[in-house]
Amino acid sequence: MNIRITGTGSALPDKILTNAELEQLVDTSDEWITLRTGIKERRIASEGEYTSTFAAQAARSAMAMAGIQPEELDLIIVGTVTPDFPFPSTACIVQDILGATNATAFDLSAACSGFIFGLSIAEKYIRSGAARKILVIGAEVLSRIVDWRDRNTCVLFGDGSGAAILEASESEDHALLSTHTFSNGSFWKLLYQSGSGSRNPASESRTIDERLLYVNMEGNEVFKHAVRAMEEAAVKALDANGLTSSDIALLIPHQANRRIIDATAKRLGIEGDRLFTNLHRYGNTSSASIPIALDEANRQRLLAPDSKLLLVAFGGGFAYGSALIHW
Repeated sequence: MNIRITGTGSALPDKILTNAELEQLVDTSDEWITLRTGIKERRIASEGEYTSTFAAQAARSAMAMAGIQPEELDLIIVGTVTPDFPFPSTACIVQDILGATNATAFDLSAACSGFIFGLSIAEKYIRSGAARKILVIGAEVLSRIVDWRDRNTCVLFGDGSGAAILEASESEDHALLSTHTFSNGSFWKLLYQSGSGSRNPASESRTIDERLLYVNMEGNEVFKHAVRAMEEAAVKALDANGLTSSDIALLIPHQANRRIIDATAKRLGIEGDRLFTNLHRYGNTSSASIPIALDEANRQRLLAPDSKLLLVAFGGGFAYGSALIHW
């Protein structure tokens, strides 16, 4: 059984936070941010907007493109590290918003690789015959877990969501060829959020230090591991399908940092107009970055029929992975 991506969608907050505005909040400058990250602005959720808000909007857009109704969905997977609540899953909330009454729904936590991990799980469900129509979403409201006093992290992150519909197909054309996932937990302390879990719970007798609720990151170390890991995951996908980087029409990497993106692309030999980026407009949206980029590339008609598309991501855990698609 093969798998086709029949619809993509994305949703972003209306509020834009520019580098110039960040200069008023923290000791930084547009030049400093642009030089080190490539980011010019990011989207920020407003009061009353949650991860499920954008997840449901992106889902509806993807479903409209695919031409399917909510009750046709067999499974909803939401990759996120900023769920509406610790439980229930944001996927269940999205299921309720959409009215997808026949779908099983759950979240997964793989940080910035959440969408790739979601694709991998969906692939297994469809190939096994357990599902035929699956909604995979990456969604984040990272603005609520960053320390707006820390210029090393607050300049990086933004909010939003992207989604894709995967369907079973008998055709070998236009297929999800393979997915590849990896984890290296020995480096978890380089990128994490430690508050509100079982190690640092809030209780009547204990007030949690607000700093524990924020993203903690050793940026320079993460950079080194990210480039190597994304290259490894990309090469694994190419080798598994008997392809080389010259066969790839478009590389969509996780939009983490321009230096990470450029270094990875250079190692793979996929640069110029074969590299898709939108980091300058949205910042790092973690699990949402690849599906947002995929939807934009799709709607801008950058994905030519019969072309090969390579997705690659890296995030906290460390969790990283790749997917290769025959579009």
